Amino acid sequence: MGALYLASQQQCLGLSAPAVSPDPAAPLMPALPALQAKVKRVIYLHMLGAPSTLDLFHYKPELVKYNGKECPKEFLEGQRFAFIQGVPKLLGPQFPFQQYGQSGAWVSDQLPHLSKHVDDLCFVHTMVTEQFNHGPAELVVHTGQANLGHPSIGSWVTWGLGTENQDLPGFIVLLSGGQTPRAGKSVWGSGYLPSVYQGVQCRSSGDPVLNLRNPAGVGRDVRRSALDALGNLNRMTEAEFGDAETATRIAQYEMAFRMQMTAPEVMDISREPEEIRALYGATPGRESFANNCLLARRLVENGTRFVQLFDWGWDSHGSNQEEALNIGFKKKCRDIDQPISALLTDLKQRGLLEDTLVVWSGEFGRTPMQENRGGADGKFTGRDHNPNSFTLWMAGAGVKHGVSYGETDPLGYHVASKPVHVRDFHATLLHLLGIDAQKHTFPFQGLNQKLTGVKPAKVIKDLLA
Repeated sequence: MGALYLASQQQCLGLSAPAVSPDPAAPLMPALPALQAKVKRVIYLHMLGAPSTLDLFHYKPELVKYNGKECPKEFLEGQRFAFIQGVPKLLGPQFPFQQYGQSGAWVSDQLPHLSKHVDDLCFVHTMVTEQFNHGPAELVVHTGQANLGHPSIGSWVTWGLGTENQDLPGFIVLLSGGQTPRAGKSVWGSGYLPSVYQGVQCRSSGDPVLNLRNPAGVGRDVRRSALDALGNLNRMTEAEFGDAETATRIAQYEMAFRMQMTAPEVMDISREPEEIRALYGATPGRESFANNCLLARRLVENGTRFVQLFDWGWDSHGSNQEEALNIGFKKKCRDIDQPISALLTDLKQRGLLEDTLVVWSGEFGRTPMQENRGGADGKFTGRDHNPNSFTLWMAGAGVKHGVSYGETDPLGYHVASKPVHVRDFHATLLHLLGIDAQKHTFPFQGLNQKLTGVKPAKVIKDLLA
């Protein structure tokens, strides 16, 4: 009982009040950032399954030289692998690389459209995480923690900054590839923050939001009356019990009512000119990454603060055709190359790239060794998980353009200089949005919780424009 009492006393534990205290009745109203912000909104493109950036952006000539040779012993000692056993063989890049732009960035021939944008990209080749399994690694990238129950980046951001359009959620999630993340919807959940800050999953085919449309025979006036009655009951409950989440729930019902008018219009890509749809390769009525990229532009253009795209199918172990680097991986590259290029072009030509940040990443990297599941070479070509280094890139507001940050060892396995842990990336992202990651805290379970966790995290100033 004593422990329970102390846990409820923030002052006894040295806990501070939450960093921000939005009005529960209007929880998503725009708020001024604590710091000078260079970024107003974010589009985060996550490739679920962790694409092999050794075959996309991180060219290693030494890996070409030693392709097919047994992996050096020092690369195996003390390392944990998901599937590699024994002594695997090194695996060189599976596609030709070429340098592009004034920056001379290396890109493989699998991304011919995106390669034209390298002078607008900020590559970070030395991303590091401790997690080498998909679910925990996805949670770390999006919530800062490997365990369930913590708020995602988009939730932290909308809790701190609100959003510009009160008729749409501040944090919207779009899926493609046919499956959800391994860690489930927790990667866009609000954790211990009020539920209004969780990501709202929308669809690029059918109704944009499930259960948003009124049932047959229920008109808008009837819905309005029902919401008024429900609001009165909820306000009585709030007055009796004093739970701020009740006011938040009222606000969510009201937003859903407004969304019935706004969301279908914003989410309807058939309203776009034919030349814009062709630029993305988008087709109205389909679920696709191309459609989602176009929707992302429409959403940020209409004031949504944080848009998260998840694309399934990048787990390239080589255990079957879909996971083979020379088959399934190539198809996935075709799926994303034109749409991402179009997104960058479209944002730039509309002036949105001046205050919008686009982020691309997986949850970890892939090994420079051929996966040998069961100790034998497989029928298809693939790579195992590698938490020791992976590539992330950013484009748009606040970051340097045409740079490649950090270097790995000659084989692209470990970081050799300038490591960037995921929590450092989080601190940098929040800084660009005008949020101090160390002070942006929420008291929960006896700790001033924050996106970057309890370990030291730093803003990577060399990435900032």
